[in-house]
Amino acid sequence: MTSSLIDRFRDFGDTDALVVDGVRYTYANLAERVRDWRTYLDEHGVGAGQVVALEGACDADVCAAFVALADRGGITVPLPRSSGAKRAEYHETAEVEVAVVVDGKGGRVLERTGRTATHALHGRLRDAGTPGLVLFSSGTTGRSKAIVLDLGKMLAQYGEPSRARRTLGFLSIDHIGGINTLLHTLNHGGTLVTVSDRRPDTVCAAIASFGVEVLPTTPTFLNMLLISHAHEQHDLSSLRLVTYGTEPMPQRTLELLHQALPSVRLKQTYGLSELGIMSTKSKGDGSLWVKLGGAGFAYRIVEGILWVRSDTAMLGYLNASAPFDADGFFNTQDAVETDGDYVRILGRVTELINVAGEKVYPSEVESVLLEMPNVAEATVSGRPSHVTGMVVKATVKLVSPADPREVTRQVREYCGRRLEAYKVPLVVEVSDADQHSDRFKKVRTPA
Repeated sequence: MTSSLIDRFRDFGDTDALVVDGVRYTYANLAERVRDWRTYLDEHGVGAGQVVALEGACDADVCAAFVALADRGGITVPLPRSSGAKRAEYHETAEVEVAVVVDGKGGRVLERTGRTATHALHGRLRDAGTPGLVLFSSGTTGRSKAIVLDLGKMLAQYGEPSRARRTLGFLSIDHIGGINTLLHTLNHGGTLVTVSDRRPDTVCAAIASFGVEVLPTTPTFLNMLLISHAHEQHDLSSLRLVTYGTEPMPQRTLELLHQALPSVRLKQTYGLSELGIMSTKSKGDGSLWVKLGGAGFAYRIVEGILWVRSDTAMLGYLNASAPFDADGFFNTQDAVETDGDYVRILGRVTELINVAGEKVYPSEVESVLLEMPNVAEATVSGRPSHVTGMVVKATVKLVSPADPREVTRQVREYCGRRLEAYKVPLVVEVSDADQHSDRFKKVRTPA
């Protein structure tokens, strides 16, 4: 499948494949870079089945290296450029044998770690003669899990080229959403527009400058976009579709986004690194209800928890046991509600707050908090209580400075009118700190 992808690069020829920092690269340029990487990897003895860390931002060189590694059956570990303990942890966990560091300026460094990858999951990929992919979970609550995927199966799912679109590369390629965006765009002859940073103004400027049609992103970023009003400062008339996933979307944010971008289709996506990206159909632009499924996917709901079976599911974790049942369904740990064929994602059961036996899902409370005029961001978590086991804590970032005691009073009063008593935050903290990770996903403390 990788060879057919490279053949398509030649067919797409002078069409823009990438726009990086305003510089355009055609598919012909990309094909030439893939050939260059093939030669480089040959010269350095990097072959099939080797575990290779590919470290760098999503630019033309990194994209070409990714394709070249897959083409020779390598097991690629895409990582951001970093140093220190986290890099060492990733290398050790993934059993990285070779690290290729791309500096974004045409420079590249290849390091041999002296390590031999002996894990059985790497062996399965080698025995099958298929390229592999290792991604790391967010690891917000501890050590990141190393997820092993069959890259050959992932490539096969994209099928024949159809409509080519100009898509913003918001999600990084060490994330399943970023990998999916890259491969889907290149397979269909589209253009991936990358940005130097992910501030709302930078993203909107790129959409306006390069006629971006699709923005795959996160609810956290979309809330930041609305707060910044950057969408009002740039011409976003080219934008046709905004897809959002990775975390629950507050209803209030979705409503405001629909008002701000009335001509743009809003689509909820659902996927996990362990499973891939499922086909979805939103009930409407302003609705959080969605149909899940599509070719290669099946799901069932067990005691309110979503279990999914996928043809592109991971082989397993390198450093943890995999929660598959006997029929191959994976426990997503996402709590859901159902309405006929539609499903609504409530949030991770690990984030559930148990208040005297009553369940509180943070996203519901956060959505209500965002209705308050002076609340820009809100993160809800649990705090231990010797009376009820847990109480609800809200951390809020304000639009304008205010007395924290008055904010607490207003939060309790407003939420008291909108929520059951046990869902009302008893602890309110005012903070100017960022409430999201570098993947623009809300960081919560598990209850």
